[in-house]
Amino acid sequence: MANDGCGAPEQTADLPAGIDLAKEIVLSGKVTAEGVAVSGAFVRLLDASGEFTAEVVSSAEGDFRFFAAPGEWTVRALHRSGNGETKVTADGPGLHPVAVSVG
Repeated sequence: MANDGCGAPEQTADLPAGIDLAKEIVLSGKVTAEGVAVSGAFVRLLDASGEFTAEVVSSAEGDFRFFAAPGEWTVRALHRSGNGETKVTADGPGLHPVAVSVG
């Protein structure tokens, strides 16, 4: 499957092999609209000051994932059906779930 040219790895709900959640901070979630998964959304990671850090395209199931440093983050989804954002705090290693609703 193509990644729409953004250079990001294919997004899935499953973590890649070799990821150690005792050492890595992973922000992982799903983009939805009215409870239905949204594919093809541009999902952006913004740091605490609002600066753009990274972007991926949500999978056919609406999944996305970022590897991040500790801190305050905003995850913003942009889609033809609408936009949405969620703030998340990643104090330390582990899987940090993120849900973003657009509309």
